[in-house]
Formats: sequence, structure tokens, C-alpha cells
Amino acid sequence: MAEAPVQLVWFKRDLRSHDHRPLAEACAAGPVLPLYVIEPSLWQQPDSAQRHWDFIAESLEALADALAEFGLPLCVLEGEAVEVLERVVALLGPCVLRSHQETGNAWSFARDLAVADWCRRRGVPWHETRQHGVIRGLGHRRGWATQWEALMAEPLAAPRPARSPEGWQRLAPLPRTYWRAQRLGAGRESCPGRQAGGRLAGLDAWHSFLAGRGVRFHRDIGSPDRARRAGSRLSPHLAWGTLSLREVVQGLRRARGERRGDAEWSRALAALESRLHWHCHFIQKLESEPALEQRTLHPALRGLRETPAPERLAAWCEGRTGVPLVDACMISLRETGWLNFRMRSMLVSFATFGLGLPWRDPALHLSRLFVDYEPGIHYSQVQMQAGLTGTNALRVYNPLKQAAERDPEGRFVARWLPALAGLPSTWRHRPWALPAAERAALNFHPGRDYPRPIHDFEAEARRWKRELHAARRAPGAHEASEALLERLASRRPGRRPGTPAASPQLSLFSEPDQETP
Repeated sequence: MAEAPVQLVWFKRDLRSHDHRPLAEACAAGPVLPLYVIEPSLWQQPDSAQRHWDFIAESLEALADALAEFGLPLCVLEGEAVEVLERVVALLGPCVLRSHQETGNAWSFARDLAVADWCRRRGVPWHETRQHGVIRGLGHRRGWATQWEALMAEPLAAPRPARSPEGWQRLAPLPRTYWRAQRLGAGRESCPGRQAGGRLAGLDAWHSFLAGRGVRFHRDIGSPDRARRAGSRLSPHLAWGTLSLREVVQGLRRARGERRGDAEWSRALAALESRLHWHCHFIQKLESEPALEQRTLHPALRGLRETPAPERLAAWCEGRTGVPLVDACMISLRETGWLNFRMRSMLVSFATFGLGLPWRDPALHLSRLFVDYEPGIHYSQVQMQAGLTGTNALRVYNPLKQAAERDPEGRFVARWLPALAGLPSTWRHRPWALPAAERAALNFHPGRDYPRPIHDFEAEARRWKRELHAARRAPGAHEASEALLERLASRRPGRRPGTPAASPQLSLFSEPDQETP
């Protein structure tokens, strides 16, 4: 009997062995070679960063250890995907390629098209499996939520021991020391306070959340300080696939059942589940509308707010706008790679409304800072917070109001802006307004010890609200909004046929207080 073809399992944003359907199916079909490719062109993209690679490298080490339990190696090779696959097939002979579908940036989409073309030419079957609730080729959202629920309810995929193909070592796989030593990405800064990569780190975060951290999730997730403890902190593990969304959803629902009688836990877990529902909802938008990454979604709003302002952009990126909550959030994000959703929204709102910046440059800067960068969620949210969907209410986050509500004593600001830590809490968010007598007593001088605001951000925000409201009332804008809602909006259960597109049961992006896990 002829030898079964080699099963190549191509890992991308799914760095785990648990609940990995392509791996499980490969183990049942023939000799298996798990493969990860360090692609130079990927790491030259403007949304890539060293902190992403550092998280991935740790996750690859954990994945290699997990695969060893099934008798399998992890083969890490460097090169462009088609070139590497050609090398593998030339050495090992007939192969089947298996992977999860990926909804990434425009570069990864083009790469996958090139791989699909190579597979057709070489006669290599490529089996792509849905990892999330995203559906390829979707023209509308009718029935989407039902399909999401069905996928989340499927049994977790379990691989079984398998053997690797003979001679795979001749591919000269790269050693672990090489993985860790790589300097990759357009954003080269290190991130000393980031979360660790790897499945065990993800499980630790999940178990500690359920063991106690998460009981105040619904209360504290809006605070830039307290959210670090109360948040699930699963977002990087979901973004890079060290945990599967399905296992988290199923585990969460078990926990809800076990704690049904505890009102506080019930509210916390219900709040987290509502956010997990939005995960694939956002990614589906980029899958259905790939241009989201590059251009303004709503046609009536294109051409607005597109004049570069390099000095304002640099001040925002470097955390020196003179607005303490904005600067503290940016410095915190630079050092830790994570920020709660409310403050992410505030940063984008301030950049686009308060400073009048085009949305694309802030989006790229944040993509390089977020360790949990997920393109589908990222670009959808940036455009919403910049007021460019044309369907959601404009949400302009005034940093002074946010500071009063979310950091009333200025503890978060004091932690990340030491120059302001000595000020009374009353003035930490408005150091420029500190009375002269107190300035002298504290030896604090705005403009010397901490910058004055670089711009009248409140007047600028009012201007752009007027501009965007006017554009949304222009001829054809309403029809364009209706078309976007039909193609991209989620339909909540219970919507009656014929309900107007502006119904509250339709949502193009997120609810007003949506937070990220």
C-alpha cells in the first residue's frame, strides 16, 4: 500500500496544540510535520513589532513542548511562505497542507492567495479550517450569529500521537536560540512589562480570572488602573491563538452555570461573555470589507481630516501632548503592551477629534504597541472611534471627563507621569491650571516640568463633530449607511422582517461601553 502523503500543519495565529482541528485531522491522516515560517516580508510591514515577535517566540517554545508530547517536532523555517513550502515538498515528496483560515492584514491576504496559487500549480491539497466564527465569502449577516453559536458548541479538537516524516531534519530547522534572538518588526522597541506568551501563561491568566480576579470585571474594566487586575487579560492569547476562542467560551459558560446563584459573579461573567461575542463580529468586518485597513469605510466621509500634522502626531505617539491622561495611557501602553478598551477609545478619539489627525497613522502606531494586535478588531474599532463608520453615534471621549470618571484621584497618571505625582490629586489632570501660589510652593512650572497642552483639543473636537455631522447629512450619505448596515451589521435575535436598518437591533460596530477582554 502506498505511503500516505505528509501532512503539513502550518501554524500562523494559532500557536497551540489543544483544540487545533488541522493538527487533529493531520494526526489521523498520516505522518505529520508541524511547520512555522518566519516570513521576512511579514516583519517588514508597518503594523509589525518586536513585542509581537517576542510573544510569538515564547509561544513557539510552549508549542514545541506540547507537540513533543504527541511525538512530533515543531519545524521552524525562515523564508517567504511559497519558497519554504516548495523546499519542504521537494524534500519530503507528496504533501497535504492544513491550516486555520486567517483574517489578517492586506499582506497576509496576498500571501495566502500566493500560497493557494502555488498549491494549485503543484497539486498540493490545502485544507483550511475555520478557527473563529468568521465566514469566508459572506455577503450579509443574516444567520451569522446562529453559525457562530454552532461553531462554539462543537467539541474541542484533540490530536493523538503521530509520527513525523522520515528525513524532515534535512530541512535544517532553526533552533530555539535562533527564535529568541530575532529582532523583527517595524516597531523595534522592547516591551518590558508585556504579558508572557505561551499556552500555560494563557491558562494561568484564565484560571486566575475565574479564581477571583474577575469578580469585579463588570465594575472595574473601564478603569485604566483597576482593569489590569479585573480584566480577563486573554486578549493576546486569543490574538495569537495560544488559547482557542471556543475553549474559552465553553469554559466561561460552565463557570456561569456553576456560579448561577452568585449575583456578582453572574454579572461579571455575563459581561465577559458579551465581549467574547463581539470578537468574531469585528473580525468578520475586515474579512467582508478588507479595504477597512487602508481607507475610510463610509464613502461620504472620505477626504475629511486627511491633512498630515507631523508635530501633533509625534507628540501623541511619544506621550507629550500635555494632557495627562492621554500621555499616561500612551506611556503605559509603550511599557506594557496593553490598555483597557475605554482608554484605547479615548486615545483614538483624542488623536482624530482632539488633534485632527488622519486615522491611519494613529492606527499603525497603536498596532505596533498592542501585544494583542488583531487586525480585524483593530481597524474596525479605530474607524468607529474616529467617527468614520457613518452609522454609529459620534463618540468623542474628552480626556478631562474620562479622567474625572475613571481616574478621579490621579493615581494612574501619577504612576506613569512621575513629574505630576507630587501635585495634589485635584490638579494632576489639569496641571496647567495649578494656581500660582501652589506652583511656587511645589516648585512646579507648567511648560518646564510637564508640557502645556499642544493644542486646544476641545475646540478642535467641536469642529470635527460639526464637520462629520454635516458630511453625514450630505446627499447619498444615508443610502450609503443603509448599504453598509445591510452588508456588515449584526442582527440580534428577534428582529422582525422589515425592521428599519436604523433599528437598535442592528449594530455595525460595538455597543457604547464595549470593552475588550
